[in-house]
Amino acid sequence: MELAGQLLIAMPGMTDPRFTRSVIFICAYSDDGAMGLIVNKPVQDKLLRDVIEQLSLDTGPALADAPVYFGGPVETDRGFVLHAAEQTSLRASLEVPGAFSVTGTQDILRDIGNGTGPDKFLFALGYAGWGAGQLEEEIAQNGWLTAPATAELMFGTTDDGKWDAAVRSIGIEPVSLSSTAGRA
Repeated sequence: MELAGQLLIAMPGMTDPRFTRSVIFICAYSDDGAMGLIVNKPVQDKLLRDVIEQLSLDTGPALADAPVYFGGPVETDRGFVLHAAEQTSLRASLEVPGAFSVTGTQDILRDIGNGTGPDKFLFALGYAGWGAGQLEEEIAQNGWLTAPATAELMFGTTDDGKWDAAVRSIGIEPVSLSSTAGRA
């Protein structure tokens, strides 16, 4: 199973409120575990402008009014920019299958603030992480669906619509999902 560059879609039975109706972009996946960013849960009353100002980055008038996302419960003081691979800040970006990159350095925030960064991006604080075998077990226990990530879904769909769109992208109507698992 290769999950880097894929989406995890929380099943209706997900009881952890941090992950209820979450759509998570998997940035890294190996035998040692996985790391992803929740891409549909903006932090209330916090904009990227606030983060850039808090970091005292020297930026110009293009200061971004983009939302800040709750990327996950791990290292919530650490920021990540998810963007298209062709918009890579070659300084320290992780290329992810599916034409995406993740950058975790302040230089990309400076570029965004100066209007020279990626046009389409998501900025997240924190990340979701799984140890070896943990994510596979959660998928087997009906905790998550998987779906291909697309730029349209990531950057062109409203946050409120991402969960439904992700479910529909794999041919399932969201109302048909059950919060209980079964075995045939």
